[in-house]
Amino acid sequence: MKINIPTPLRAFTDKQATVEVNGATVQAGLDALVAAHPELKNHLFTPDGKLRSFVNVYLNDDDVRYLPAAEASAVSADDELTIIPSIAGGTGRPGVGASRVLCCR
Repeated sequence: MKINIPTPLRAFTDKQATVEVNGATVQAGLDALVAAHPELKNHLFTPDGKLRSFVNVYLNDDDVRYLPAAEASAVSADDELTIIPSIAGGTGRPGVGASRVLCCR
């Protein structure tokens, strides 16, 4: 199956946008990906081996978290997994650090 790698993680896959792996389930595919590119492990999985909460994985067009078998869902060679990391940023307060006030009297 093909696994689509997001731009921020391509540094760990020799800049490959797509990696081909073998596996019978979503989890087996992710395990094969990490076996081929070990530096990805800390970015995708917690120390106890669970998929990190901010890492979203889609099997074709379906969010794996909402599939009945989740990561144990069966896959075929024609399937695609897409990894989409959640992205957050900003201060949460509009205008903070964005401007300076100059005042003269």
